[in-house]
Amino acid sequence: MKLSVIVPTYNEAPNIQELVHRIATICSDIEAEIIFVDDSTDSTPTTIQQAAAISALPVRMFHRQEPIGGLSGAVIEGITASHADYCLVMDGDLQHPPEMIPVMLAQLENSASDVAIASRYCGEGSSNAGLSGTYRRMVSKASTMVTRSLFPVRLKGCSDPMTGFFAIRRTSIDVAALRPTGFKILLEILARQPLKIVEIPFIFGQRFAGSSKATMSQGLRFIRQVGELRVGRIGLFAVVGAIGTVLNLSIMATLLMFGTHYVVAAIAAAELTILTNFLMQERLVFKRARHSAASTRTRFLQSVGFNNAEALLRLPVLVFLVEILLINSVVAQAGTLAAAFGLRYLFHTKVVYLARPQIEPAVEDAISKGPALSRPDSEKLSPAQP
Repeated sequence: MKLSVIVPTYNEAPNIQELVHRIATICSDIEAEIIFVDDSTDSTPTTIQQAAAISALPVRMFHRQEPIGGLSGAVIEGITASHADYCLVMDGDLQHPPEMIPVMLAQLENSASDVAIASRYCGEGSSNAGLSGTYRRMVSKASTMVTRSLFPVRLKGCSDPMTGFFAIRRTSIDVAALRPTGFKILLEILARQPLKIVEIPFIFGQRFAGSSKATMSQGLRFIRQVGELRVGRIGLFAVVGAIGTVLNLSIMATLLMFGTHYVVAAIAAAELTILTNFLMQERLVFKRARHSAASTRTRFLQSVGFNNAEALLRLPVLVFLVEILLINSVVAQAGTLAAAFGLRYLFHTKVVYLARPQIEPAVEDAISKGPALSRPDSEKLSPAQP
């Protein structure tokens, strides 16, 4: 197999028939297949089955019951399932024109490049048609500019690291090194390993049907993804810790202003920030790890229990610094918080968010049209019935 066209889908039922038809038409002279990795809650899986039954290309679908890693995780699932020489990733809404597929494949075949990127921001490329409204275009360009400035070496020569339309030489990608999260999988691939890039301009089109999946939540995931890629998980943990420290000291200073004893103020500040830190860790630092860790209740009890024990052990140190060394109580509190940072990080990574055995997240549905294909841990596919 020369090419696997990987399409992550989430509630894209109205687009599937047209998408499969156009891919099959443009790839009629290419030994290719289509792999759908589907996280849908609507009729998309059924529509994929119907499209596969009449497709001239082999079609496979992995319907994920637990969509770990979001869109990025879906793409990794597709790459892992592929045995082709090349993998091409595209959206399921037809904003990425299938007619670009042979062009991108030819760029990889005729060069030493590892990744062929369809860029909205080079040559005659444009995002105006697909990104409706000035606000969305501004956000797209701003996030692209910020991302390129944060990774100047790995993204050198890449004008559009945020695109979801690209092709890779499968053997060039170390899938095991990827930590999929959010929906900017190309950024994940380029930031994790040095790769040779070639760009092809394209016009980002309008959706064929349905509505955009862009949300504020995805924006937060993108911020977390960039932060983890740039400073790592420990860096994000430190950021959360710094925010918690500022909040802790602010609460303590406020209580001291009202005449509260510094020990009582320290305890109250600690209890409040233990809760806020847990919420921030869940959302910003360990969101991906939550899926493979213990239950929310267990994580909460472990985190709060450890932090309370650690805060209790810090109290005598605080009293010593204030009463014996005559250090300002707020400054002393800041010092004890900083000193315990390493222990908090180790406990949360090695205990609270330690991965538990997981059930295989995706099941390959028997909807292949054409030669049966499989990956080692799945049964061979049989032709779908109309």
